[in-house]
Amino acid sequence: MVWTDERIELLKTLWGEGLTTGEIGKRLGVSKNAVVGKAHRLGLKGRPSPIKRTRKAAKPEKPEKPAEPTPAIMELQGPTCRWPFGDPREPGFHFCGAQAIPGKPYCSEHAAVAYVNSSKSKAEETAA
Repeated sequence: MVWTDERIELLKTLWGEGLTTGEIGKRLGVSKNAVVGKAHRLGLKGRPSPIKRTRKAAKPEKPEKPAEPTPAIMELQGPTCRWPFGDPREPGFHFCGAQAIPGKPYCSEHAAVAYVNSSKSKAEETAA
């Protein structure tokens, strides 16, 4: 495969439009590695790897409760919700502590997030 001036200009255009290296490769009839190599040699501006992208998951809002101390794991007793809030390595990390559903480690609000009904998920995928 020869990188003609025409193909290089098309590469630059598609790169600037933000297409993935795989998509650019398909359009040019080359591998994505060929695209990455040529872009690097041309000094095109790097882009973040799609593998490293972090997507912010929708966090359930903390239920409205009267202001009271939130329990640490050692303070949880009985059937209380073990839903974590924050980073365990940071100050302020705590657990929900609300009344747990019998047989589950979470309250009803957090169980709805933690346990997904597979038949419901399939029905939603089909509708999409």
